[in-house]
Amino acid sequence: LIDLVLKALQSDFVPSMFPGSSWIAIIDGKKAPEKSMLYMASVQNENGQHVCGGFLVSNNFVVTAAHCDVKKGKTKVVLGTHDLSRVEKTVNTLKRSANTHPITVTYERMTSCSSNVAGWGNTECNIVGELRVVDVSIINRDVCKKEWSNLPVNVICAGKGLCKGDLGGPLVCDGTAVGVASFYKNKDCDTPNVYTDISKSLTWINKVLKQNDC
Repeated sequence: LIDLVLKALQSDFVPSMFPGSSWIAIIDGKKAPEKSMLYMASVQNENGQHVCGGFLVSNNFVVTAAHCDVKKGKTKVVLGTHDLSRVEKTVNTLKRSANTHPITVTYERMTSCSSNVAGWGNTECNIVGELRVVDVSIINRDVCKKEWSNLPVNVICAGKGLCKGDLGGPLVCDGTAVGVASFYKNKDCDTPNVYTDISKSLTWINKVLKQNDC
């Protein structure tokens, strides 16, 4: 069971604009293929409402963004489905099954790769319950600094992603999780989005997993 719900990554970056909601419009995203992205998780409140994305990194741990509203004993994690509308509201935890599989995380900082971000959200005007995915490009830090002042070293920038994904979900580079979706500018989907760099926190993540995982 996913009974140890979350260990979130923390970024010291304070952006000039915070998102107004954890729901983010998936404008150009496409439906995620069946049996793909088996690591994706929906982090939900006690009422079964989607709050943030997340991703399975071991048998017992899901990673999400540090600023997601996670309350001990009141948070639910849904795994193993792309369609949240079909999930029973009474589900608190799900057993690992053929529909779930942890994603690999890496010590290396990726600068060039085939990357994407996925999440549950809106497609323009219509609320959807199905997982959607969009391809994004890693953005050069110098370019990113033009849009985000005081950019710290522990983040990665990628293009146009968080208007089409979920906070807390992974930035996936060639099948490996390299970032955690953290911040975007509400009204400007063309502005580079900010992800916490997993490679900067991986020593801590591995320590937590070693101490607590089965």
